[in-house]
Amino acid sequence: MCGIVGCILNKEVAPTIIDSIKKLEYRGYDSVGIATVTDKINVKKGSGKIKEVDEKIHLKEIDGNVGIAHVRWATHGNPTKENAHPHCSCDNKISVVHNGIIENYKELRMELQQEGHVFKSETDTEIIPHLIERYMNEGNDLLKSTQLAINKLSGSYALAVISTEEPDKIIGARKESPLIVGVSEEGNFLASDVPAILNETRHVIYLEDNEIIQLEKDKVTIMDKNLNEIQKEIVEIDWDPEMAEKGGYDHFMLKEIFEEPQVIRDTLSESPKIKEIVSKFKNFNRICFVACGTSYHASLIGEYLIETQLHIPTEVILASEFEYFQNTLDDHTLVIFITQSGETADTINALKVAKKVSETLAIVNVVGSSITREAHHVIFTRAGPEIGVAATK
Repeated sequence: MCGIVGCILNKEVAPTIIDSIKKLEYRGYDSVGIATVTDKINVKKGSGKIKEVDEKIHLKEIDGNVGIAHVRWATHGNPTKENAHPHCSCDNKISVVHNGIIENYKELRMELQQEGHVFKSETDTEIIPHLIERYMNEGNDLLKSTQLAINKLSGSYALAVISTEEPDKIIGARKESPLIVGVSEEGNFLASDVPAILNETRHVIYLEDNEIIQLEKDKVTIMDKNLNEIQKEIVEIDWDPEMAEKGGYDHFMLKEIFEEPQVIRDTLSESPKIKEIVSKFKNFNRICFVACGTSYHASLIGEYLIETQLHIPTEVILASEFEYFQNTLDDHTLVIFITQSGETADTINALKVAKKVSETLAIVNVVGSSITREAHHVIFTRAGPEIGVAATK
């Protein structure tokens, strides 16, 4: 898991983008980097936490109104400066940040090396700017070249691309990794998660799998995988920026534990809506919870409570193992999906299968997230930004 940010402003972008990427350090903290575009690609990056790297190389002291940044949790390659994002093309005209895993990167790397491309890192990400470079050298613009490049990728990605050839744009794309768009009068943003942009805007667009975006200072264009323009709803987030701060606690995890009583009250404040949803579930004779990680453990408690208090047979299934259980579903089974972010890939994939047979309910924190658009019914936990990696609600 890594975090990415992209930003186009009418002022120097580095101070804003570094403050934004700090809000995503929970997604990765072994290296950090920033790239901006002027008449060239400017890059600063290093291994270590943001504060440590900033003290050494002053990340905010870099020119440009258009930029991208990244915090890394290493998957391919050690946590070194060379493996830190952003990564650039051979001609240094293209720079990319990426969250995800490219499964066929070895084959693509070999293919590109045979064409003369030279690599500087051990990462899977570095093949992306080289692929884009290949297609731009064939006469395509940045948008088309990015589309052609991602069509070659197997795996997951959320990425942001800048180029000196089109210095007023950022191209973004996602597949099985979260990516949101922030819109404001001051400029436009890309980010892995909402807390990164709360200080700049509360107006966001949630991208879905296989969508591509072209970001300009005063324009946002969202397209499908074939570059056909599509319209998306702008969602207003009701979180205050202060909610993404520690608020006097030493750790986000500690803060979020102490927030639990108020969050329960906030969730129950929607009890009329919850009762309306639950009233539709009287005819089910079986309940399945589907979740990952800490949401899976919360589901185990739910299983205990439902079976002891309601006497309804209940089971809990890891989302990654759901395919082995899907044939046991029927129209008398209620399937409940739990995900804090609403973007957990395995959970979403399981829901898409389950909804064809059974009634589905999502319990989720983030309004407008992908799972809220897939489930038949939704209950929001109203927990505010959850920065701690282990969910507490």
